Amino acid sequence: MRRLPRSLSGWTMAVFGVLAAVMGLAGLASPDFLLAVLGLGSDGGPAGAGADGRTAAFVTASSMAALNMGVYYVLAALSDWKPFFRWTVPFRLLTFLVFLLAVLAGRAPAPFLGIAVWEGLGALATGLALRFDARRAARRGGVLRT
Repeated sequence: MRRLPRSLSGWTMAVFGVLAAVMGLAGLASPDFLLAVLGLGSDGGPAGAGADGRTAAFVTASSMAALNMGVYYVLAALSDWKPFFRWTVPFRLLTFLVFLLAVLAGRAPAPFLGIAVWEGLGALATGLALRFDARRAARRGGVLRT
C-alpha cells in the first residue's frame, strides 16, 4: 500500500476520510463540542442530558461510525480502490438529500445544512475526479484498474 493516493479521485476520498476521522475523534473526546459544531447543542446542557440521557450514547455511536468510515476511506484511497470510490458517490448524494430535507422539514437545525452541502460537494468532487482519472487513463492508452 502506498503512503499517498495516486489518483485525483483517491485524493478526494483521502481528504473526506481524514476529516471524517477527525470529526469522529472529536465527538469521542468531546460530545458537547461536536454537538455545538453541528448546531445541535441548543439547550446548553451536557451532551447526555437530552432525550433521557441518550444523546451522549448516540453521539458516541455516530462518532465511532465516523471514525471507522474515515479510516475505510483513507485505506481505500491508499489502495486506489476505484469501485469503492464509485459506490460512495450515489450514497453521499443520498445523504445530501436526506440531510437537506431534514433541515427543510424542521427535523434538524439550519447549521446541519453545512453537513448536507459537505456531502453533496464531496460526492460531486469524487464523481468528477473519477471521470478525470478515466479520461487521463484513456489518453495515456492505459487500462483503468477497477
